[in-house]
Amino acid sequence: MNLKDKIVIITGAGSGIGAATAKLFGQHGAKVVVSDINLENAEKIVTEVKAEGGKASAVHTDVTNFEDVQNLINGTVEQHGRLDVMVNNAGIGGRHQAKTADHTHDDWHNVIAVNQTGVFYCMQSALKQMVKQGHGNMVNVASLAGLKASGNNLSYSASKFAVVGMTKSAALEYGSKNIRINAVCPGYTHSALLDKLLSARADMADLLKRHIPMKRFGEANEIAEGICWLASDNSKFMTGQTLTLDGGTSL
Repeated sequence: MNLKDKIVIITGAGSGIGAATAKLFGQHGAKVVVSDINLENAEKIVTEVKAEGGKASAVHTDVTNFEDVQNLINGTVEQHGRLDVMVNNAGIGGRHQAKTADHTHDDWHNVIAVNQTGVFYCMQSALKQMVKQGHGNMVNVASLAGLKASGNNLSYSASKFAVVGMTKSAALEYGSKNIRINAVCPGYTHSALLDKLLSARADMADLLKRHIPMKRFGEANEIAEGICWLASDNSKFMTGQTLTLDGGTSL
C-alpha cells in the first residue's frame, strides 16, 4: 500500500482501532493527525508513532462540536496544505444495555451525537476541502451492528446503520469529483467497547464466540489493515462500499 506522505486525519485515534490505524499509517509513511477528545491519549499515540519512525501530531477534537471539527480540518490544511484521507472513527456505546422500550434518553442522545452527528460534521467539513483541492478519500468506521440487528443496543445500532447510509449517499454524490468514500464494519473487536460488553456477565465472551465462525475476537490492527487498504490506491475503483471484518459473524 502506497500511503507515503499522505495527509491523514483520524478521529478517536487515542485508543483502540483509531490508535492502531494511526500507527499503521505512520509505518507506511503517512503524516498522521491524531485527533481525540482526550488530548493526553492522543499525545501518547503520537509519541508511539514517532518512536516507530512515523510523523504525527495531536489535536484535541470533540466531534459533536462543529467548530471543533472545522478547526481540525482548517488547522490540518494550514499546516500541510491539503487533506488526502479522513478516517471518521470516533465512536461510543451506550452506558446501559436495554431493550428499546427501556432505552434511556441520555444514551440515545449521547451516542447519536458522537456516532452519527459527529461523523456528519466531519464528512461535511472534510468534503468541502476535498472538493476544493480536487481529490480525497474517506473511510468511515461503522460496525457489524450497522448491517444486522443488534439487540439491547438501539442507539448504537441506529447510529451505525446511519454511518453506512451516509457513506453510500455521499459516495454517490462525490464519485465524479475524484473523492472516494467507503466504510469498514468491524465485528466484535478487542476495544474498550468490547471490554464493557464482556463485563456484563462472566460467560459473555464464550457466548459471543459461539456466533463467530473463527471462534475469536478481532484485533484492532486487523481493522486498521482494512482502513489503510481502503485509503490507498490499491482500492481505487471502490467507493460506497462496506468492508465487513467480523470473523464470519455475519454469515
